Amino acid sequence: MEFVDIAYTAAGSDQLRQLDLYLPSDAVPAEPRPLLVFVHGGAWRSEDKRDYRNLARNLAAATRLPVAVPNYRLTTQDPSDDDHFRHPAHAEDALNALRFLTTWPGPPGAGVLYDPHCLYLIGHSCSTHMLSSIFLDSSSISPSLTPPPHLLQAVKTIIMSEGIYDLDLLLSSFPAYHAWFIRPTFGQHDSYTAYSTTKLPLLGTHIQWLIIHSKGDTLVDVLQSEAMYQHLCSLYGDHAATQVHRNTDHLDGEHNDILQGLDYVDIIKHFIAKLNTN
Repeated sequence: MEFVDIAYTAAGSDQLRQLDLYLPSDAVPAEPRPLLVFVHGGAWRSEDKRDYRNLARNLAAATRLPVAVPNYRLTTQDPSDDDHFRHPAHAEDALNALRFLTTWPGPPGAGVLYDPHCLYLIGHSCSTHMLSSIFLDSSSISPSLTPPPHLLQAVKTIIMSEGIYDLDLLLSSFPAYHAWFIRPTFGQHDSYTAYSTTKLPLLGTHIQWLIIHSKGDTLVDVLQSEAMYQHLCSLYGDHAATQVHRNTDHLDGEHNDILQGLDYVDIIKHFIAKLNTN
């Protein structure tokens, strides 16, 4: 069963502020199940929730969990003075979608479809920056991204694949990205250190993190994932072994191609299975 184009703000007709919900095909259990939320990438400027229908269906079938896929508003390539949709606005939309999912009673007559107190989040590419900006403490630079306490407690794990975390490090590897999407998204700066999520402190010590990176990714290099892994390990200290995990040697597909295969789904399935047995 699938529910599509669910408005998560008062702007109900705005397709970029809607989400889809995919349910596994088995019977609804007596106890509500955790909810998987996949936030798409696209360099803050492209892609749509509809592009990930097959991935959402595969995740729902493999994990036997409901899967939500939100849209968010996007940056244009050459923002004008009166059209400058920039960071942190994309992440604000994602945060609003997550807030909605913790309070939404579900479609009329459908009953309880998931446990709003147990969310498993998945980010890919630029949305890893969005999620880490929300669930690490970015209040000094983006106070609008601070999650409410009930949402912070509801998020049990964050899975991040092919992530973008340190913008200056990214530009040292891929200078052309400045004109392509960094400057349009974050504005013109000599340094983007202030927006690096590898500098942010913890918000919630209970969250478990999984960092995934493919050996075959030529669009975002593994230096990004390694930097975030090391940062999270330093934040968790003695608890890093139980709270911070990585998988950087299993996948060998290209940046977005990994989302089309079942190996990516299997990694998430097995990680979630371990969460549920701890």
